[in-house]
Amino acid sequence: MRLEKCWFCSSTVYPGHGIQFVRNDAKIFRFCRSKCHKNFKMKRNPRKVKWTKAYRRVHGKDMTQDSTFEFERKRNRPERYDRNLAENVLKAIPKIDKIRVSREESHHKNRMKGNKDKARREAQKELKQDIVLITEPNSTPGDKITVNVTQQLPEENPLMEE
Repeated sequence: MRLEKCWFCSSTVYPGHGIQFVRNDAKIFRFCRSKCHKNFKMKRNPRKVKWTKAYRRVHGKDMTQDSTFEFERKRNRPERYDRNLAENVLKAIPKIDKIRVSREESHHKNRMKGNKDKARREAQKELKQDIVLITEPNSTPGDKITVNVTQQLPEENPLMEE
């Protein structure tokens, strides 16, 4: 069974599924669904369409340069195995999984790094815009008000870490 990749979104096209388009210069384009085919006909660039794999790679949303992914690559030719080599590979699999998980966590952490500062800036901006709504009970309209805002960070839940 030969599995192809969609030219537009890079998803898997199974046998008997999808659409195949052959251009005048005999170049073959395979699409997983009509959505990809229509976007191709509209001459859209997959790197600029947010739901495609190419967009995610270009904009740093997916981990692409991770050497641990190479262990999962499927090869179409049969391999001869040495028992010692197979045993060593089976011993290494848990270690590889552990490395992959730690790299995914660090990737996610790096992507989410600036979110706290961004949320704090947005909250301060909103407070500055809506400061007129906050008035002291004994003040007259038009008086200037100073407000000191302190933000308490939520306590870490020790049960969530386990």
